Parts: sequence; structure tokens; C-alpha cells
Amino acid sequence: MIKAVGYAAKSKRARLKRFTFEREDPGADDVEIAILFCGVCHSDLHQARNEWKNSNYPCLPGHEIIGRVARVGARATRFAVGDAVGVGCLIDSCGTCAGCKEGLEQYCEGPKGATMTYNGPMKPDGTNTYGGYSDRIVVKERFVLRIPPQLDLSAAAPILCAGVTTYSPLKHWKVGPGKEVAIIGLGGLGHMAVKLASALGARVTVFTTTPAKESDARRFGADRIVVWKKAKDLAEHELAFDFILNTLPDPYDVNPFVKMLKRDGTLATCGMLAPFTEPLDNAEVAFHRREVAGSLIGGVAETQEVLDFCAAKNLTVDVEIIPIADINEAFDRMQEGEVRYRYVIDMKTLADR
Repeated sequence: MIKAVGYAAKSKRARLKRFTFEREDPGADDVEIAILFCGVCHSDLHQARNEWKNSNYPCLPGHEIIGRVARVGARATRFAVGDAVGVGCLIDSCGTCAGCKEGLEQYCEGPKGATMTYNGPMKPDGTNTYGGYSDRIVVKERFVLRIPPQLDLSAAAPILCAGVTTYSPLKHWKVGPGKEVAIIGLGGLGHMAVKLASALGARVTVFTTTPAKESDARRFGADRIVVWKKAKDLAEHELAFDFILNTLPDPYDVNPFVKMLKRDGTLATCGMLAPFTEPLDNAEVAFHRREVAGSLIGGVAETQEVLDFCAAKNLTVDVEIIPIADINEAFDRMQEGEVRYRYVIDMKTLADR
């Protein structure tokens, strides 16, 4: 066994504190990774505080992991010691269901579903997994991503969740040249969605409630910015968009946004797993043959694809580097929407505590 250390919450009301634990030695198909950086995702906050009602404790978050290979198993051939690698939201899946065979491991239909990088399987069965707020991790080689040399390692970390979580729906609904696209929210997910949609060739409109983010939205590639406070502020944009990606992390009333879709348009929500605050008005859906959909993260192949896409397009995540000791303050600030746009933990600071 490998002695490891990280930061974990012991209960939904507990602050994250230093936590020592053990990881298994790498097996024949595994890679041991010394973690350099780990992004801070809003889902880390949801899970640590059991806001999705499925948390296992101790909860040691982190699924935007960047590090270097420390050891490889006897049958692991894709990576060598010292390689820069990443681990995203998944560390295992059944490998045999239709989703897994199509490279959509996030939608694994096996008995446990996909195994999340932390907080146990998607369908918890009493086991637990520990994530990237730690000094090392052991992962099956097929779930390890290669980090292109063009990417800054600290800024690349959030691509492993925020990047692929927004890239996946943009690609699935064929966002590209000639498409009118709206991005709702300009946080960790939203700012990446703007950059990616713009790089894919779409005309991008950002809807934000924060006037101070207008200049940032243009810097990220937005063609138009709409600052809104109430549903009535959205009325003039009815029937305007082919695709809407809503990146708000908390429950909201979807109906004003549905009206902004053209006929045959799609609204997809990512990053929010709770019910809408108001029932969906199906008349608005039916009379224009609109679609209201959801999207999860991305599979292994798609995560590698977005890493390579960002490298080719020179896209980076706007990050603020923090020491691990500041993680609880970072959670509080993230809850208040104060981060611009993604915290990343410098894991070498773990040795300072």
C-alpha cells in the first residue's frame, strides 16, 4: 500500500482538513501519478456538502488532476515515468456496455455505473474513492490522459472537467459555423463554453447577471453580451438561438430560456443535477418542436480530444492558483460566485502543512 495525504471533509458540515490514507500499489495495468495541480470544481463543493444527497465520507474531492507519472504497471505501455498526464472525472467503468463501447464511459450502464474519481461509483454500493486534493493517485492506464506539451500544466487542469463538460454538448449538438449559440452564465463552465463555441465557429451570445464580466466575455470570444436580472429581460431574444448551453450550477426556472430557442432548437443544461425550480411548460416545447436536454461530462476519448483541441487553438482556462490551505475559503468564495474563473490548487503546498 502507498501512504498518501490530502484534504477531506468528514461530514457535510465539516471543513476540509488534512487527511492521511492509503492507496493500493499500481497493478499491472495501472499508473501511479504524483499530483502537481488539481482544479476546484463546483461539484466538489456540492459533494463535500452532500448537496446531491449521495456523498460518501470521508469525502476527498478533486477530478481535474494534473501530474507526472511516478510508476507504471507491467502491462502499462502508453506512458513512461515523468510524462505529464491528467485524470478527469472517471477512473473506471464496466467496459462492456453500449456506452463504454462507444467511448461514452460517463454513461456507463453497468451494474455500478461509471466509477467517479472521488466519492465512489456513480451508483454507490458502499465503496469510496479519493480524488485529487492529494499528493498521488493510482489509475487504470486507459483512464489516464496525455497532456499536450503546448498546454500550461496548471491552466490545463480544469479542461479535464470544465472543458470537456462544455465541449461534449457543443460537439454532440453540432455547434459550428452558421449557428447562433447562447451561453447562460459566465463562471468556470461558462467561460470555457464561450471560448470553445467561438473556436468551433459559432456566433456566441453570453447571458450574464454580472455587468463587470462584459469585457471578459468579449475577451473570451463572445460576439454579443446580454446583462439580465429578470425573466422579462430575456423576452426580446425569443426565437433567436439554435442552441443554448446553460451552465448555471444551481436550480433555476428554465422556461424563459426555452422561449429563446428557434424551431428545432435545443437547450442543454450541464453542471446542474437538481430539478428546475418551476415545471417545464411543455406547450413552449411542443409548439416549436424544441428540445430540453441534459449533458454530463465526457468520456476518455472526448476528454483527450478537447485537450488536443485546446492545444491546437491556443485556448487556456483563466485560473487562480491557490495553496491547499486556502481550500475552505475558496469554497466559500465559489459559493458566492467570486472566483474568476477557476481555482487550481498547487499541490506542492500540501508538503508545507
